[in-house]
Amino acid sequence: MTEKAYYFYVLVCADRSFYGGFTTDVMKRVATHNAGKGAKYTKLRRPVRLLYYETFADKSSALKAEYAFKHQSRLKKERYLIAHGIESTQF
Repeated sequence: MTEKAYYFYVLVCADRSFYGGFTTDVMKRVATHNAGKGAKYTKLRRPVRLLYYETFADKSSALKAEYAFKHQSRLKKERYLIAHGIESTQF
């Protein structure tokens, strides 16, 4: 039996803002956002581009990572991404 994976992901929007989310299928979710059907926030800020994602074994951990990211300042979000190997030139 295959275990289900859960993901926390970060997008950069056309206006250079960040969007953090949770999903079980990262690429499908990014496509949904770019189709204007993902979230109200990203609908008006398309296109979006995947910057980062992280895999979790359980839904609770992925949701906690999403919550923690969303409740930080822009500077702390940038530092988080840089600490996880994303170059600042990518955002």
